[in-house]
Amino acid sequence: MKANKSFSLLAAALMGAVPVCTTAAPAGIESDSVPSRAIILSGSADNAAAREHIAMMYSRENLAFEDPAAPRFLFLDKKGRVALGIGGYVKGVGMYDVNGAIDDNGFTTYEIPVPFDPAQRQRFGADFSHSTIFLKMVARETRLGRVIVYIQTNFTGGNHGYGLTLKQAYVSVGNFTIGKARTTFADAPAMAPTVDDQGPSGQVSAKNMLVRYITPSWRGLMGAVSLEVPTADYRTVEGSSRSIAQRFPDIPAYIQYQWDGGASHVRLSGILRELSYRDLVAGSNRFATGWGVQLSTVMPKLIGGLGLFGHYTYGKGIASYVNDLADRRLDLVPDPDRSGRLRAQAVAGYTAGLQYQFTPSLLATASYSRAQVCDGASLGNDSYRYAQYVAVNAFYDVWNELRIGVEYLHGTRKDVGGMSGRANRLEAMLQYSF
Repeated sequence: MKANKSFSLLAAALMGAVPVCTTAAPAGIESDSVPSRAIILSGSADNAAAREHIAMMYSRENLAFEDPAAPRFLFLDKKGRVALGIGGYVKGVGMYDVNGAIDDNGFTTYEIPVPFDPAQRQRFGADFSHSTIFLKMVARETRLGRVIVYIQTNFTGGNHGYGLTLKQAYVSVGNFTIGKARTTFADAPAMAPTVDDQGPSGQVSAKNMLVRYITPSWRGLMGAVSLEVPTADYRTVEGSSRSIAQRFPDIPAYIQYQWDGGASHVRLSGILRELSYRDLVAGSNRFATGWGVQLSTVMPKLIGGLGLFGHYTYGKGIASYVNDLADRRLDLVPDPDRSGRLRAQAVAGYTAGLQYQFTPSLLATASYSRAQVCDGASLGNDSYRYAQYVAVNAFYDVWNELRIGVEYLHGTRKDVGGMSGRANRLEAMLQYSF
C-alpha cells in the first residue's frame, strides 16, 4: 500500500501535478519569475523558505540571452531549506556560408581569409557542441547571506569538439562570489542575442577564475569589484623577450544605475592589469600596465516592444577580453623603439543593437559590432586592423521548452595594409530546454 502511494505521488510530480508556488519571492526578484513548468520531484514547496529558494532559482538577474533558462527539475529537502535544480538545453545549429566563408562553426571574423579566397566561397556545417547541462543549488541563509552553488558545462572540449568542458563553476555567499564565472568587466544583460555562439566581434564575454563582491542596490545604484586570475597572451621576439607567469590579478570593477525593476540599466566599467614578461636583452623581468573602460546599457522597454542594447570598450592590454581578439597574442606586442621591451596594445570594441518583442514568444534583433587594433602599423601590413560583425535574427518560443531561431550574419576583416575579406552566413537553430 505504501509503495503504491509513493508511486502515485512521484507520477503526479512527473506529470506536473505538483504546482510551484509563485508568491513570497525575495526582495528584488519578481514572483512571476517562477514558471509553472517546474516539476518538484521530492520535498515540499509549502513553506516560505522553499518559495524563496525557488524564486531565486528561477531569477534571470545578470544573465545573458544565451545563458540557460531555469531548471525543469527541482529537488527540495523536507523542510524547504535547500533547493537543487538540474537543467540545460540541447542546441543544434545548421549553417550555410555564401559569398565568403569562415572555416569554423563560430562566426569568428578574425578568421575571415584576407584577401578574399574564391576557393573558400561556400561552406555547409552543423553543430551541437554548445548544448549545455547545469546544476544550481540554493541553500539556507548564513550570516553573510544565502548560499548559491552553480556548475555549467558544454561539449566544446577535445580536439574536434564534443568533449565535455567546464564553462562556469562558482559559489556565492550573500554578495560574495568565488570560482569560475563571467568576468566583472563584462555586462551580460547588454550582450547581443545571437544564434551564433561566438558572438559579436567587439563584445566582452570572457570567463575567469575570480573573487567578486557586489554591493547591495541603493536607489537603483550598485557596484562590484573583483580579483581575477589573468589570461595574458602576447607576442614576443625570439632572443629578445619571452612570456613568464603572471604575478598580479586583474582588477575589474563597475558602477551601475538600474530602473524598471532592474530590467534596464546603464553601467560604467573599468579594469586594471599588470602584465609581466621577461626582457632577455636587459636580463630582467618587466611589467606593462594594461587598463580598459567600458560604457554599456540595455533598455528592453524603450518604446512599447522596442528596446536597445550595446557597449563601447577601449583600453590597452585588454585584447584577451574582446571576443575577436582573444588568443591572438595582442595583450602585449613588441615595442619597435626599444629592443627587449613589450608594450600594452591599444584595442577598441563596440556593439550597438535594437530589439523588438512582437509577442512574449517572438523576439527580433539587429546589431552591429566592430573590434579594432589601434596603432598597429608596427605589427605588419598583413596583421589585423579591424573587423565588422552584423547580425539580424529572430527567435520564437514554440512552447516553454522549445525555441527556434534564424539568423543572417555578415562579416568583414581589413588588415593594416588595406587588404580585406568578407563572409556571409545563414543559420537556423533548434533549442530544447530541460
